[in-house]
Amino acid sequence: MALHPRLTEVTARIVERSRESRTRYLQRLEAAAQKEPVRKGLACTNQAHAWAAAPEGDKIMMREMRQPNIAIVSSYNDMLSAHQPLETYPAIIKAAVHEVGATAQFAGGTPAMCDGVTQGQPGMELSLFSRDVIAMSLAVGLSHNVFDGMLCLGVCDKIVPGLLIGALQFGHLPAIFVPAGPMTSGISNKDKAKVRQLFAEGKAGREELLASEEGSYHGPGTCTFFGTANSNQMLMEVMGLHLPGAAFVNPNTPLRDALTAAAARRVAQITALGNEFLPVGKVIDEKAVVNGIVGLLATGGSTNHTIHLVAIAKAAGININWDDFHDLSEVVPLLARVYPNGSADVNHFHAAGGMGYLIRELIDGGFLHDDVLTCTGHGLRTHSQEPFLGDDGKAVWREAPLQSADDSVLRPHTHPFSKDGGLKVLEGNIGRAVIKVSAVAEEHRVVEAPAIVFDDQDDVLAAFQRGELEKDFIAVLRFQGPRANGMPELHKLTPALGVLQDRGFKVALVTDGRMSGASGKVPAAIHITPEVVSGGPLGKVRTGDVIRLDAVTGDLVAKVDAAEWAKRDCATADMAKNGHGMGRELFAGFRLQATGAEEGALSLGLAH
Repeated sequence: MALHPRLTEVTARIVERSRESRTRYLQRLEAAAQKEPVRKGLACTNQAHAWAAAPEGDKIMMREMRQPNIAIVSSYNDMLSAHQPLETYPAIIKAAVHEVGATAQFAGGTPAMCDGVTQGQPGMELSLFSRDVIAMSLAVGLSHNVFDGMLCLGVCDKIVPGLLIGALQFGHLPAIFVPAGPMTSGISNKDKAKVRQLFAEGKAGREELLASEEGSYHGPGTCTFFGTANSNQMLMEVMGLHLPGAAFVNPNTPLRDALTAAAARRVAQITALGNEFLPVGKVIDEKAVVNGIVGLLATGGSTNHTIHLVAIAKAAGININWDDFHDLSEVVPLLARVYPNGSADVNHFHAAGGMGYLIRELIDGGFLHDDVLTCTGHGLRTHSQEPFLGDDGKAVWREAPLQSADDSVLRPHTHPFSKDGGLKVLEGNIGRAVIKVSAVAEEHRVVEAPAIVFDDQDDVLAAFQRGELEKDFIAVLRFQGPRANGMPELHKLTPALGVLQDRGFKVALVTDGRMSGASGKVPAAIHITPEVVSGGPLGKVRTGDVIRLDAVTGDLVAKVDAAEWAKRDCATADMAKNGHGMGRELFAGFRLQATGAEEGALSLGLAH
């Protein structure tokens, strides 16, 4: 199948836009790549320190300077369900690389925080910047310069983007990402959402709410809705950094462990010391980045990746923007419905055909570049396979199902849920924003109503509890961008706004903050840039101004007389309270340096 013209067009302009920065990046990659173990260039005392605690057999191999030494970088902790399964991975990896004559060392750990735990709490203001800390943590682990490849163990919201941003600064090394997989299914997402709304209305108590939440989040593994964490896993697969079909295999199963071992063996085979050199900086090229955007659109994935993918691309010397997302979204069909864009969870998606089916359908429809490098050494079509256990207990692969097992969850490109990806750019006199409408009913995609201006999400909820929001309105929530308070997710507003929408009111959210990887049925114009604290025009909006949010035409306009609008000053706020407590003091420099949302909200230089 020929590539869709829009895919070709967008890819070509990204290549042209990135020509100089990508060339500089690749030149540095080539200069850093070595045909012999990098530790060979270290002084004897450096070498002795590097393997002093290694098993004697590993020391022998390291001294011989012929076999690759693999770095393990992990976000393991045992508080978070998604990362708890990673505890056993280093032992599996070390045993597996021995099978192919290599060694592995645990190079370092990275922080891993959970937006689900910090949602609506001060700690959430550290969440976005934790991505950049993770990138730096990986760099510290690899700075010893004794590794020939890396395995990145991580799952959730900021962890995978942070690991990849860091890995791309060592783009001369191969990298494979190793997931933990989703927890088994608990109560339905529909039932969970219903209890949340009842609690917001005061019709359910805290004990009932907690029982519902525990019934949903109940064991090891990733949360099963299609938020940022599972969007991460989809992206790593469609961008060629997972072994085929690795994303959604449950933890603590023989197949999960077999895939971890297979990833370890594979990364040892693709270092510069062998004949299949596949450095991560060449796997992630312009076509791979476009494939990532397409995968996001075709699955209705997390809006957080309109920030993270920009930052990841920049780490590889590639420049993308929201127009690239918007233009691809107009032609990429929506092939999956997974909560919050449907009732199924990722286990249902995996059972219906999963990533193998999805990737084959998108390639056959002309929506993905097949001619890319992946960690398999072959094009992306290799990832239309799915893994299973062979007779020897190792992972083997077969072609994914030719038909979806459930077309309410996963469909062919010839019969999509929607002909577009549901992600749009909104523009107007209050700035530039993104909106995801794949879960928004058509009758709610245009809202024109008076603004009610807030500077804190708790003030929105307090107004809801006082009964002041029983009307048509657009909540304008300011000072939520990266420079203001670290751009926390505002997901705890979802139940209250959903209640008001269900009562028949026209409601929407307009903010320079993030909503969530689980943004759903209420229209939300998010990531408005420039942010208000940097003088963005959203700060000119006053309570009572009529705003038109039109996700059909792409308009986001305050209907204020132009002369009056020009006279208005941008609002200011005292942000001092956001700089103290819960470690926020330590992130002052991050807030000062952060770029805008469309530039990836990066506090790192990444100058190429």
